[in-house]
Amino acid sequence: MSTIQGMPNLGPGLRLHLNENTAGCSPRVLDAIHRVSADDVATYPDYEAAVRETAAHLGIDPDWVVLTNGLDEGLLLTAIGYLTPRAPESLVALGATPVASNGQTEQIVVLPTFEPYLINAKALGARTVAIPSDADFAFPLQKVLAAITPNTRLILINTPHNPSGRPVAESDIRAVIAAAPHAIVFIDEAYHDFQGVHYLRFTREFENVIVGRTFSKAYGLAGIRIGVVIAPPALLEPLRYVMPLFNLNSVAVAALRASIADPGFMTWYVGQARESKALLYEALTRSGLPHWPSETNFVLVNFGDRLAEMVTGLRAKGVHVRDRSKEHGCAGCVRITVGPVEHTRTAIAALEELCAKR
Repeated sequence: MSTIQGMPNLGPGLRLHLNENTAGCSPRVLDAIHRVSADDVATYPDYEAAVRETAAHLGIDPDWVVLTNGLDEGLLLTAIGYLTPRAPESLVALGATPVASNGQTEQIVVLPTFEPYLINAKALGARTVAIPSDADFAFPLQKVLAAITPNTRLILINTPHNPSGRPVAESDIRAVIAAAPHAIVFIDEAYHDFQGVHYLRFTREFENVIVGRTFSKAYGLAGIRIGVVIAPPALLEPLRYVMPLFNLNSVAVAALRASIADPGFMTWYVGQARESKALLYEALTRSGLPHWPSETNFVLVNFGDRLAEMVTGLRAKGVHVRDRSKEHGCAGCVRITVGPVEHTRTAIAALEELCAKR
């Protein structure tokens, strides 16, 4: 059997399993793609305008920005830059030992977590200290603080958290940053657009913070692959050193610039996701299905002992959801993307029909 890269294709249906924007992207993005010329395709891309416009969009200086091929690449570059045996000069300047005392660098993550966090560290031979979340996926602050050692190089905080949708309190983030001045605290804000809270200011307030963003979710550019990593230039230097010279293609650059120029599309989609969550919460409550309030474009739902039946039944009705049941604290759970209200109503109808059969 062949191994094919990427996620398995679940076939036709409503894709509510990967947290994509099922409304698509801004029409301006498609217009920009159509204007990409033969010369644009045949020559290496120029990033200056895209970097400057992204920086202006974020309200930061251009040299504080690294554009990446999806936030996944930003996470990988950060791991390569900071989890290799010898600490970069920028981290040594903050108090890190040049070489880990036992020869193995460490990162701290909270479970359940985004799987690339774990894969990146394993590939680099670094040790992952995995801290189980507290009840109802609450951030386990005291356990995280207790896990910090002189060998800690990277602490990953995902807020709002995937797959629970819960935000991490600002006070908890501040406490972690203060307790690990010798390590990078990477704040993964893939879903911040839906919460309306972000921590870009922490990159100026503290010397050891990197923030990651993506244009895959609220902006609908998952198929184009655009992320952005924000930090002081000294902290970005280890990433710039190892990143591919032309990591974004010309079509992606055009799409990014057009997306930034149409903030109304993102605002509309975030509003649709908010309305959809309210509808889904009501339907789940009617059906007696436990779930968690979410600050993202997805909701974690507990199907309990009906997990396999419900996932299969929804797929048969053309609604794909993500089985997260094998992760810490997620027994019996699936994650359901919310977006355009019409899509959510379709999912709710299928869900309630299956629940009514019991």
